[in-house]
Amino acid sequence: MKQYRLNRLFNAKSGRCFDVAVDHGFFNQPGFLQGIEDMRVVIKTLVDAAPDAIQLTVGQARHLQEVPGRFKPSLVLRTDVANIYGKELPESRFSLMLEETMLQAVRLDAACVCVNLFQIPGAPEVHEQCVENILRLKPQADYYGMPMMIEPLVFQANSIAGGYMVNGDETAITYLVRQAVELGADIVKADPTDDVSVYHKVIAAASGIPILVRGGGRVSDKEILERTQGLLQQGAAGIVYGRNVIQHPNPKGITQALMAMVHDNASVDEALKLVTA
Repeated sequence: MKQYRLNRLFNAKSGRCFDVAVDHGFFNQPGFLQGIEDMRVVIKTLVDAAPDAIQLTVGQARHLQEVPGRFKPSLVLRTDVANIYGKELPESRFSLMLEETMLQAVRLDAACVCVNLFQIPGAPEVHEQCVENILRLKPQADYYGMPMMIEPLVFQANSIAGGYMVNGDETAITYLVRQAVELGADIVKADPTDDVSVYHKVIAAASGIPILVRGGGRVSDKEILERTQGLLQQGAAGIVYGRNVIQHPNPKGITQALMAMVHDNASVDEALKLVTA
């Protein structure tokens, strides 16, 4: 059954996936809500743009699944909530999992679930909680035939970065991606390396498990498109972008541009034209 759901997630033409992440409201950070204040409007815009999937929380998935008809993006369900995204780490940190996770995912007709694997300087207990979450989730995923996407995130120290900032170090990313694979990931949602040209090493560490690359914070159109092209050339199986889509002045245009790159190997110049078309 996992393959049946994976068939809904990965595009038949290219074998790749473009998942738009719109689960930011789960994490109780005001800055994360920019561009997604009214989820009904956001999801309607994204459905019209037609990415392969939309990543949502249990409370917002209804807006996607209430859309009539067969031809709409698949649901990727966010399964865990954490409090570690602020400018300072709270005294008590957590990463908590939904109860009866896979049953909720099946009821919402998800094609995949997504769970975090944090590595945060000064917060080893959060890494422990993430591993425990994944260990509990894995047998449920296998039982219900639900693909499990693990999202390994290596943070910079808050004292250096001033809050939630990921670490683009090749070694740190590679080791955490490998742990995600060893824990049983069916898909890995990973950060890009600072040097995109070495990303094939991350792909190799995943040992055949498809890697979808995160987009991170908002950057210029040219930068995100050039980075996407480089990552796909390195062997990425697709992308999971959030803020670079939902905070864009033309979410539909940038979605169509990225879809052209992911599924048709469009050049950066060709994709840029689609953004303003």
